[in-house]
Parts: sequence; C-alpha cells; structure tokens
Amino acid sequence: MSSIVTAEHYLARSIQLATANVHNSGGPFGAMIVTADGRTFDGVNRVTADHDPTAHAEVTAIRTACRALGTHDLTGAVLYTSCEPCPMCLASALWARIGQVVYAADRHDAASVGFDDALFYEYFENRDRDALLHVSKLELNDPQAPAPLEPFTTWNTLTSRIDY
Repeated sequence: MSSIVTAEHYLARSIQLATANVHNSGGPFGAMIVTADGRTFDGVNRVTADHDPTAHAEVTAIRTACRALGTHDLTGAVLYTSCEPCPMCLASALWARIGQVVYAADRHDAASVGFDDALFYEYFENRDRDALLHVSKLELNDPQAPAPLEPFTTWNTLTSRIDY
C-alpha cells in the first residue's frame, strides 16, 4: 500500500471534518490547509456554536495554520474544503496568500440545503450594491478630527512594522 497522500485524501478529510462537526453543534463545513512542506491544519464551521459569523471552516483553518506557524503568510499552501468557499473565505485565502483552493460540493449544492450565498456573490457582481448594503465614504470636516491618512502615515514611518 502506498504512503503517498493525494489531493483526494485531503479533500475526503475535509468532508469527514464537516460531517463530524455536524455532530458537534457546528455547521456542515470542513477545511484543511496543507502547507508547501506538507504540514496540515484543520478547520470546521463554528458560526452558530461560537456565535461568530466569520467562523467559517476555511477561516478557522487559516487562523489555526497561521497561529501554529507564527505567520500571516501561507504562500504555497493549498486549502481543501468540503464546499466551494464563500466570498469571505475566498478573500481570506487571498489575504493569506494561499496558492490553490480545492473544493468538493459547490455553492449550488449548498444552496439546495439552505446555505445560499448567492446574495453575497451577487453583491460583488452588482452595480447597485447599495440596495443590499450601503457603503460610503464620509469626509471629516472637524479640524480637531484625526486625518484619515494618519494611520497610514504612522505605519509608513514605523521601522518595526511587519509588512503584509
């Protein structure tokens, strides 16, 4: 029997994590990060269990890997997930510099059982985004208010900063 671990093995593991999580008060989503050097880190959906709308399986896997590795940069890693990542999870993977995402079920499979992210995908594709969530820039006219660019200028002068 071969000891080579395949992509199919990691994807199957993410599905197993998702199924087990359902029995542990979590959502039906599991994910794992596999780093370029083969280390693995699991994550499961804890949105309702932890009262945290950002605790999607992909995000918890990214958080676990980054904490364990002491970095915010997962360049070269692969994210295996039981279901196609939502826009938040895709953005998180981009921020983490993950190199590839592999998923099992797609967004339409998730929607068919009540997990419908179509509204979020549509938000990013829709020119009339304000109908869903109004986002606007507000100018500060008070001369005593901090300058909007102050955090950035402070960042740029800080020699101890960690770029990301």
